[in-house]
Amino acid sequence: MRILITGGSGFIGSHLCERFIAEGHELVCVDNLITGTLANIAPFQSHPQFRFIKHDISSALEISGPLDYVLHFASPASPNDYLRYPIQTLKVGSLGTLNALGIAKAKGACFLLASTSEVYGDPLVHPQPESYWGHVNPVGPRGVYDEAKRFAEALTMAYYREHGVNTRIIRVFNTFGPRMRLNDGRAVPTFIAQALKGEPLTVYGDGTQTRSFCYIDDLVEGIRRVMESDLHDPVNLGNPDERSILEIAQKVMAYLSGTTSRIEFRPLPVDDPKQRRPDLTLARRQLGWEPKVSLDEGLALTIAWFREQANHPRLAAEITKG
Repeated sequence: MRILITGGSGFIGSHLCERFIAEGHELVCVDNLITGTLANIAPFQSHPQFRFIKHDISSALEISGPLDYVLHFASPASPNDYLRYPIQTLKVGSLGTLNALGIAKAKGACFLLASTSEVYGDPLVHPQPESYWGHVNPVGPRGVYDEAKRFAEALTMAYYREHGVNTRIIRVFNTFGPRMRLNDGRAVPTFIAQALKGEPLTVYGDGTQTRSFCYIDDLVEGIRRVMESDLHDPVNLGNPDERSILEIAQKVMAYLSGTTSRIEFRPLPVDDPKQRRPDLTLARRQLGWEPKVSLDEGLALTIAWFREQANHPRLAAEITKG
């Protein structure tokens, strides 16, 4: 197959590149590097089946040759990033999705949208099934990301209904693993970076808010199965193992037993969800998929990767300066 991935040098996108290269497919990776990094795709850049294009998919893009899939993963995804780049986040969710869908339509390719559990907002239904419409503040600071993804889902379904584009939508719940940035702003890399530097682990609120953390390898397998399915409606992909943020911080400190860090509590951000857990009924029934990597195993693998990268001069400097 020949596959176009927008946001291909990001955390999830680069793991997809690795999977598809290993399967022998041809890849076109498009990224403007606003939050992605060339280091993530360095192992593939010399591969004859891999091509990188530095481009902002919010602007029109022409791709020569046929395509079998267009996977739209371009977007700032962490609170740090989408609060820093609010307009770019809205543009890539709207114009970027429109352009990616246009490429898929022109090429007769299957289109897959990477949406997010953030479309559920601060949910009033728990766990969250795909049928839940969400509880989102459209004008709050997080609205730039939440509403960009909700619009992207609506646009994707419109192209499916109006133009017959063969579309898929995944709703990604909290995912972690190697290749996350130390200054990503999400809980797991933030806690690891703080522990490595001996700084306080910042827990917002009282830490009782929950998340369900999925290891990247499980997510990639779920995405692969959605691609091969005929599901056009959204599909939740995540791990239903729900844990408190305080517990995650404590686990990271336990794995990094030599750290001098302690836990420091700070005020809860505006519209921060109090709980988050996917209902995986649809993924289990239709895809035969559910996550296999435990939280403890995933944390051990992720911390080991960060420790290894800390020996690299550039990353060591990043850990030092934060």
